[in-house]
Amino acid sequence: MRAMILAAGLGTRLKPFTDHHPKALAIVNGKTLLQRNVEYLLSYGITDIIVNVHHFADQIIEIVAQNKGWGANITISDETTEVLETGGGMLFAKNYFASEERWLVMNADILTDLNLHSLIAADEKFTLAAEGDLVATLAVTNRTSSRNLIFNAAGTLCGWKNNNTGEEKWALPLKDPSTAAPKAFSGIQIVHANFFRGLAMQGKFSLIDAYLQLATHYAIHYYDHSNGILLDVGKPESLEKAAGIFTL
Repeated sequence: MRAMILAAGLGTRLKPFTDHHPKALAIVNGKTLLQRNVEYLLSYGITDIIVNVHHFADQIIEIVAQNKGWGANITISDETTEVLETGGGMLFAKNYFASEERWLVMNADILTDLNLHSLIAADEKFTLAAEGDLVATLAVTNRTSSRNLIFNAAGTLCGWKNNNTGEEKWALPLKDPSTAAPKAFSGIQIVHANFFRGLAMQGKFSLIDAYLQLATHYAIHYYDHSNGILLDVGKPESLEKAAGIFTL
């Protein structure tokens, strides 16, 4: 299985570090977030990885070259001209996945102990149940978040809600609101080739907006890993917390 690490973002929450560096190169106990996530993927046998870059792209390109990809076969997807957000970034890298039926995508600023073998096994189960109509299996938790994905009683994505503003987006009608399952997205997912087959977006867009468009015709399920560790290392205080957990 191939993987993509999304590392092109501006990382504004990590200022002042990101005034001079990309967020993927923030350090936790002597290792960059990028290195930690490459090593995380390698520990599950995933050796072919594409990394998209934009903000201080040259620094990421240089450190990958200096470290020979930390043992992985790393390809750079260069978005220097324009940052394309998470969905547009994956579309831009479409050719890298041309021969793949599914692949893993994760944010560069996520640190987790999520068992990828379990995520992949869940995705295989959903693939059989969806009879070829699965787009993605999204890793989620029950943590408090400013935004939630909404799944129905069947575990299928049907909507999204901003808990701060009350804004909602719906892909499918929720017939019985009492069955709604709000989940916080972990920034990790298994994506299927149906993503490109059914996508009606171009340019700059988020994966969430893409999933909501695709969910009208395809199945998108979730895998809950609430009992594990997940850190969104997007703020300086999160880096301090991560240093106390990810010590190796």
